[in-house]
Amino acid sequence: MSPPETPHIFNFEAAAERLKPAVLNTPLQLNASLSAKYKCKVYLKREDLQVVRSYKIRGAYNMISQLSLKRKTAGVVCASAGNHAQGFAWSCKSLGIKGVIFMPTPTPKQKVNQVKMFGGEWIDLVMTGDTFDDCLKEALDYTAENSKTFVPPFDDFRVIEGQGTVALEILQKVENPDFIFVPVGGGGLIAGISEVARLKSPRTRIIGVEPEGAPSMVAALKSGKPVILDAIDKFVDGAAVKKVGTHTFELAKDRIHKMILAPEGLVCSTILKLYNEDAIVVEPAGALSVAALELYKDHLKGKTVVCIVSGSNNDISRMQEIMERSLLYEGLKHYFLVRFPQRAGALRHFVNNVLGPDDDITRFEFIKKSNREAGPALVGIEMKAPADYAVLLANMKKHKVAFTEVNKHESLFEYLI
Repeated sequence: MSPPETPHIFNFEAAAERLKPAVLNTPLQLNASLSAKYKCKVYLKREDLQVVRSYKIRGAYNMISQLSLKRKTAGVVCASAGNHAQGFAWSCKSLGIKGVIFMPTPTPKQKVNQVKMFGGEWIDLVMTGDTFDDCLKEALDYTAENSKTFVPPFDDFRVIEGQGTVALEILQKVENPDFIFVPVGGGGLIAGISEVARLKSPRTRIIGVEPEGAPSMVAALKSGKPVILDAIDKFVDGAAVKKVGTHTFELAKDRIHKMILAPEGLVCSTILKLYNEDAIVVEPAGALSVAALELYKDHLKGKTVVCIVSGSNNDISRMQEIMERSLLYEGLKHYFLVRFPQRAGALRHFVNNVLGPDDDITRFEFIKKSNREAGPALVGIEMKAPADYAVLLANMKKHKVAFTEVNKHESLFEYLI
């Protein structure tokens, strides 16, 4: 669908009323530790506390509830492996409308079970396709063949209007904040927030935050239109899209004050800090806005800042990977290929004389090859402080250890780690 010739007329107040039966007016909390760290007032908009643990319910419910009786009776369809599916499922159950959700076959069971729990008897699941693109194509074909209504995750004015109610709630509690930090995937949230800010708080600067491995809005702003990225890092799955929406881009492009790309490792460190310091559990996309504070800290002193914590649908099985990525980003974990001489005591010498007092071997894979003089081993070493790395390298060179720094070789790292 191409953009309309005349601007769409939003009514965010009407949308907020429409959402009352199903959507929480989530807390806006002043965070003491972040405020002290950045010498400003940092408020967290806790969309992770929504009934489906993300803001996505706002857009889905707002669109579905406005359908005609005929369209509601015919039923609705969506394609999603994440938060949109859960918001869609809850909306169908709340409104008593039959929905069909297409999910890629590899979708983790935990996410599938969550969708079933939120939708109950009002939704049917179709597991199909190895990728989301395959799944989406089948969902669109099914929608057309059965005369149903497709509910997109972001690129629809009614969805954007629903997401924009987040900003209405913020401005009811904090008048004219200096900054609102917004996670960006397809752009529905930042489009809605940008439009509300334009109407009600034009001095507020909107800061968009994308994962470094999926810079779709940054690419669109550079090109002047949405473009398809060749490849993306899907780790921050709630915000990792190859192309932002047409409508979302047009609405947000002139209101975004700054786009920040947050490294995935920094996102992981932020997830751990929010959990350890504030007992807040967030998914990677939910941590984006808070992670960006560190990258924009020189502009925050004395300001009033709002960070949207967009969701908390984090699979606990990912925590090991999150910890690993955080340690790598912080410079506290390093991998080496070490070629130990094949003699008794070589490993003991390495432990006693090369490792620092606080260094810890967390991975060791020794492979004895046909070469009897030296055997390569993959060694993972965790440190207490980044400065310990230079000491370790100096000790390796002093004791004539033959080694390769795996962290500095991307292809080697991906293959071995």
